[in-house]
Amino acid sequence: MFTLLEKAVIAMALFRILSGSIEVFAAYLMIRLNDVEKALVINSSLAFIGPLILIITTTIGIVGISDKISFGKFFWIFLGVALIIYGVKK
Repeated sequence: MFTLLEKAVIAMALFRILSGSIEVFAAYLMIRLNDVEKALVINSSLAFIGPLILIITTTIGIVGISDKISFGKFFWIFLGVALIIYGVKK
C-alpha cells in the first residue's frame, strides 16, 4: 500500500523544492523592489545557486547509485557535470 521512497530521491527532491522556492522568492523580490539594478543583483545571485543545487543533487544521486556503477562511469558523470558548469559559466 505504501511505497517506500529512497532517501537519496527524497533529498534530491527537497533540494529541488528549495531551489524552486528560492527562485520564486527572488522573482517576488524583483517585483517588490521594482529596480533594474537590484533585479540584476538578485538574478546574478541565482546564477550561483543554480549550479550549486545541480552539483548537490547530482552528488546525492551518484552516492545513491554508487554500488551499481563502475569507477569509469563515475568519471564520465563528473566530467559531464564539470562540462555543464564550464559551459554555463563561460
